[in-house]
Amino acid sequence: MTAALAVHKAPFAVEWREGFRIGIDQLDREHRHLFTLVLALDLGTVEQTVEQLLDYVVTHFSNEQEAMESSGYPALEQHLRLHEQFASRIADFLMPANGWTEERVQDLRRFLNKWLISHIMTHDMRFGKWFAAHNLPASDADASAGRAGLIGRLFG
Repeated sequence: MTAALAVHKAPFAVEWREGFRIGIDQLDREHRHLFTLVLALDLGTVEQTVEQLLDYVVTHFSNEQEAMESSGYPALEQHLRLHEQFASRIADFLMPANGWTEERVQDLRRFLNKWLISHIMTHDMRFGKWFAAHNLPASDADASAGRAGLIGRLFG
């Protein structure tokens, strides 16, 4: 096959779906926004978008942690370890100093989408079901929750 006949590979893109809802309004809005930021990753604006994404991940993880702490969620420590593992993987991914290419942007988008979907559909969904089963009010956590912990130290 010649280069002229090669099919251009479409960017890996996943958009928010209602099936990702965990039933906690603020966290669902934040998850939706995370998908929007990942979708916005583009070679021309990657550094700015990555910065926005990392800032928002810190905010979201802090809000999610606050919701889990205030509700007495029994799997909080396990969940926080997952967030720390994510932060470590992202830090490793962003380390190369050889600049951004279209392939690297798509690899980042693919990783983020796969991680988000897997994390939301398993761990966050588990929290949402536990939260609903314990008849806790679905109040919004303080959007300015502290940025403590490993996530804040890595990206804050």
